[in-house]
Amino acid sequence: MRCIYVFVSFILLAGCSNSAKYIYNEGLIFGTFYHLTYEDVEGDLHGEIKELLNLFNRSLSTFDTASVISRFNRGEKDVVADRFFTETFAKAKEVHHESGGAFDITIAPIANAWGFGFEKRTEVTPEIIDSLMQFVGMDNVYIENGIIHKKKEGVMLNVSAIAKGYGVDVVAKFLKSRGIGNYTVEIGGEVATSGVNPKGNAWRIGINKPVDDVTAAQNGEYKLILQLSGQALATSGNYRNYYIKDGKKFAHTIDPRTGYAVQLSILSTSIVADDCMTADAYATACMVLGVDDAMTLIERIPNVEGCFIYELTDSGIQGVAYTDGFDKYMASVL
Repeated sequence: MRCIYVFVSFILLAGCSNSAKYIYNEGLIFGTFYHLTYEDVEGDLHGEIKELLNLFNRSLSTFDTASVISRFNRGEKDVVADRFFTETFAKAKEVHHESGGAFDITIAPIANAWGFGFEKRTEVTPEIIDSLMQFVGMDNVYIENGIIHKKKEGVMLNVSAIAKGYGVDVVAKFLKSRGIGNYTVEIGGEVATSGVNPKGNAWRIGINKPVDDVTAAQNGEYKLILQLSGQALATSGNYRNYYIKDGKKFAHTIDPRTGYAVQLSILSTSIVADDCMTADAYATACMVLGVDDAMTLIERIPNVEGCFIYELTDSGIQGVAYTDGFDKYMASVL
């Protein structure tokens, strides 16, 4: 798993101080950064958390040649699905079904061809896309008696659109198991929250303006500020992860139903859910669907809300649309 761009930032606003002591940890995992803030109940748990994240990485990282997913992608036989893989696969199948195929972790061969996967980009032609599409489809993978099977040799998986969110959940569950009720866990922009921050308030999270300029994010130029306590947030966007060839911009969001990059006005999607794995997967699905279909999808999924930033005009004017229940998380729109 690799993610370079972080779309959210944490904001500690002035307010009544919380007398509890908090611990802050940070590090590098999955090719991105993580940041943890949690109440000091048992002391610094960073060592145990790093061990947990490394174990998780050995299951789902396509950049670890010994991981479960890498061994499956190479075509090794009798690859055992550990609990991390099993739970990720189950959620991926669920979101694939609910989204009408807009989310699909078997997109790996297509993503690789376009240069957004774990292999080198090739020259993409309609013929190449057509030949690779035979390997795309969740029906091509199944787990039987604990062993992961593929129906065709060319089938490969890429879980980068769901695994960061699941990694957040794994760490959050660990903290909860140690009796910690106040925390926030963030990996590569995906977030889980519980309780209150060191100021005694709900956690304030800023969603960056969807612009190409990375400096805007670093300077704290936000489009929205959310207030969360007990919810998870995932944000997906096309506006920084792309490449330009022959004067044409190729965004990293690929429609698994067609094999081609989406060409829609939607710039970013932010999903709030009870768990971060769900939020992460639906954020990607919504980027594929576009604003109208994404709104329809999220409105019918229980306990999931969404906010969509889109381009109104070619001049860069942006609009914001959100589901009926999303506004209760909004502290401000900038």
